[in-house]
Amino acid sequence: MLALSANGVLPKADYAIFADTGWEPRAVYKHLDRLEQEVAIPAGIPILRVSSGNIRKDALDPEHRFASMPLCILNQDGRQGMTRRQCTGEYKIKPIKKRVRELLGYPYPARIPKDVFVEQWVGISTDEFHRAKDADVRYMRNRHPLIDMDWSRGDCIRYLTSLGLADTPKSSCLGCPFHGNAQWRNIRDTSPDEWQDVVEFDAAIRQGNARANASGNRLLGQAFLHRSRVPLGEAPIDHVTAAEWAARQTELTDAPDAQELEQGVVDGCSPWACRGSEPDFTRDDFGLAS
Repeated sequence: MLALSANGVLPKADYAIFADTGWEPRAVYKHLDRLEQEVAIPAGIPILRVSSGNIRKDALDPEHRFASMPLCILNQDGRQGMTRRQCTGEYKIKPIKKRVRELLGYPYPARIPKDVFVEQWVGISTDEFHRAKDADVRYMRNRHPLIDMDWSRGDCIRYLTSLGLADTPKSSCLGCPFHGNAQWRNIRDTSPDEWQDVVEFDAAIRQGNARANASGNRLLGQAFLHRSRVPLGEAPIDHVTAAEWAARQTELTDAPDAQELEQGVVDGCSPWACRGSEPDFTRDDFGLAS
């Protein structure tokens, strides 16, 4: 959407907002810098980087209130579960809302008049139209330009490729439990230090977050990043499912369960399909307002 706006296909946006959890892959930060220099600045569209802190550091800090990640749980009786997801609301939705309020001139707790709002563009394509939702606050009104243009993910990839941006990486936390095997392998095989980082984090959260442990609320079971519920360094991430082979030829598959294991949860890192109990209203990577 940023490129479409910069090139005049869409109207010029006033701002692009990147919600930084503090634990994105280096490739994402590098790509963001490139977008800023080559696309946003020449078009006069400021990229605003907002943050509520570093999710990795906060999870391991016994003094910090931690918004829980959707960790994979193996209970004492052998049953599997998943912890409540609060990270999207704390590290993505909250800082975006805060900045939007500031841009409107009504920082919290100021009351925003009914007729004051932003139009927020959300990058949902036709493949994921079910994720298109209205905002949960009156001062933000969502629009879905890619759906309006009848663009699929394939259309987006072709457009990015035509601009020399075919290597656009997926924005998500480095240690997101919603990663599929393909994403875990990519980290391990292309960035050994980042792989070591997530393996160490996986071991550190085995009994839950640090603050809960410090307060005596030890997790009744064990927590893991990988859905096999074994330590990440031992997890079967080299298992290539039939869905991955199919995905190399097409992005469609008749085996959704296998594809999820390999490619990760499609809606996993998007506030638009958050698995937590909080309302979903905005995108995790770029929110464009006009």
